[in-house]
Amino acid sequence: MPHDHPHSALDEDHHVHGHGEHAGHSTAMFRDRFWWSLILSIPVVIFSPMVAHLLGYHLPAFPGSTWIPPVLGTIIFVYGGTPFLKGGWKELKSRQPGMMLLIAMAITVAFVASWVTTLGLGGFELDFWWELALLVTIMLLGHWLEMSALGAASSALDALAALLPDEAEKVIDGTTRTVAISELVVDDVVLVRAGARVPADGTILDGAAEFDEAMITGESRPVFRDTGDKVVAGTVATDNTVRIRVEATGGDTALAGIQRMVADAQESSSRAQALADRAAALLFWFALISALITAVVWTIIGNPDDAVVRTVTVLVIACPHALGLAIPLVIAISSERAAKSGVLIKDRMALERMRTIDVVLFDKTGTLTEGAHAVTGVAAAVGVTEGELLALAAAAEADSEHPVARAIVAAAAAHPEASRRQIRATGFSAASGRGVRATVDGAEILVGGPNMLREFNLTIPAELTDTTSAWTGRGAGVLHIVRDGQIIGAVAVEDKIRPESRAAVKALQDRGVKVAMITGDAQQVAHAVGQDLGIDEVFAEVLPQDKDTKVTQLQDRGLSVAMVGDGVNDAPALTRADVGIAIGAGTDVAMESAGVVLASDDPRAVLSMIELSQASYRKMIQNLIWASGYNILAVPLAAGMLASIGFVLSPAVGAILMSASTIVVALNAQLLRRIDLDPAHLAPTESKEEHATPTPASTAVH
Repeated sequence: MPHDHPHSALDEDHHVHGHGEHAGHSTAMFRDRFWWSLILSIPVVIFSPMVAHLLGYHLPAFPGSTWIPPVLGTIIFVYGGTPFLKGGWKELKSRQPGMMLLIAMAITVAFVASWVTTLGLGGFELDFWWELALLVTIMLLGHWLEMSALGAASSALDALAALLPDEAEKVIDGTTRTVAISELVVDDVVLVRAGARVPADGTILDGAAEFDEAMITGESRPVFRDTGDKVVAGTVATDNTVRIRVEATGGDTALAGIQRMVADAQESSSRAQALADRAAALLFWFALISALITAVVWTIIGNPDDAVVRTVTVLVIACPHALGLAIPLVIAISSERAAKSGVLIKDRMALERMRTIDVVLFDKTGTLTEGAHAVTGVAAAVGVTEGELLALAAAAEADSEHPVARAIVAAAAAHPEASRRQIRATGFSAASGRGVRATVDGAEILVGGPNMLREFNLTIPAELTDTTSAWTGRGAGVLHIVRDGQIIGAVAVEDKIRPESRAAVKALQDRGVKVAMITGDAQQVAHAVGQDLGIDEVFAEVLPQDKDTKVTQLQDRGLSVAMVGDGVNDAPALTRADVGIAIGAGTDVAMESAGVVLASDDPRAVLSMIELSQASYRKMIQNLIWASGYNILAVPLAAGMLASIGFVLSPAVGAILMSASTIVVALNAQLLRRIDLDPAHLAPTESKEEHATPTPASTAVH
């Protein structure tokens, strides 16, 4: 979602580095050239003497009909072949021969040889117009399929920039004036209203509010910030208006730092080559050397005409239709199958790399956990029932939009006794970071955390301390309910582990893949979740800018890393990882930075990706072996290796076999449609785990 922002660092000219043969090319360009080339190829094939002879029909004859193949073939060569000619020239200049140079060499040789035959020069029978037309058309189809399957990912950098507002309310002599945030300088004072984004890093001068930092930290709970606390550009003041002194703008902000890490990580992961490119490079040298040997040998034995025919045939046959389609077809079908299973593949190399992953690094909140709070424990003081306690707390919280309040209201609605109590509150008020106050059934009810207890000098009853201490020890958020100045109970509020997370972790470990977890939460919270899920390694209290570093540390240990996350702070780690996997329910920037996006929030979908990776890689290898094997066999035959026993592969037969090879590759790729990518089948949850298990998350109080 590109936005035009007038602010400094996030408006720097970040170039998207295209790589490989597709640099500078678009999906639409390959699509348009394919369709026009296909239309023009039909009359070229129909009016080809070689095709007519092979199929046994008489060529339609009318004035100028013999010029249809050369004229249309030339148009196809120039219009459809230009991307390959340019790509081949680029590979030649960089001395890195690959698929583009192989295609360019074949269509150029076919073009020249066909014109020599058309003009009657030398008496050669090298009419390759139909083969040239089909070769260009099929190669355009292959590249179109590949680029369509990969999709046109919008820039993660644009998504990061969009987190900043366009304007800020600058405080000048007690009044506010709206200015572009590019005009802000250090020590300016800005007013941030409830619901507005912070325009720059700074410190709160006046006021207090809860800030939604999910877009920066990836954590679900709002964080209370009081006077003197630092705030970060891009975060949202959820409930109150505050004044902030600007301490960093533009390129010095934390958000800009994350943006730079994303850019660096994108660049560092862009050097990989596709399998087909490597095979094409080897095949190029094989074809070139074979052609040279063919020309020399046939010239030496006294058949210069045969030398030309055999050499041209070798060079044309050396460009395999099948190799050009081997990888794109697999990617296209794999991407289609993946999409139907809730997996969107954005990086073509992700398919190849996922099968080699040694460790999957999960972000905790919103990935392994639901990112939503729930009441997981209720402790009532003597003389108070659980139902009464929940009913009073829910009545007091009914008018609050805080996630914790919604959790308490939901718990009361689900409780048999509490749900029957139809009580209403009046005089509701909220104090950020402390709790809520309301009048319920004539009594003053307070619901809040430690700050509230300190503010009112309240002492926790002895019968509650053991329970609440246990909750606190495992990292749960503890809220106390106060009636007319007396604590009458407490509730534990925690995030919930997704019921699928345990199955996902176990299934990955059964496949020999280690599982790690990373979070900004406290050690006791993180390790409680890790222990409950059986995770191999836990990284806790990790600052946003350090998640990228943790991925690098794992890679430095020789591990291939897949990162699964959903927050902006995950973006650098997603791009740095060997495979970045974004939870679809996460932020836009996380999805833009990842090579794979999971449409659902089911962590078991990672298993679908591994299964797809292994299956598609097998098909890639099978297709490459078939396509390259055909060439390795056909090229020597076309060169005349068996001429001594009277067998020479004619250009026509070679072209037919080439088409047959393409059909085999296409049919083999279709078998991918049979694989089962259903996460529920790959990692079934046990019946006892069908319900979400509450485990420690952030200590969330309000």
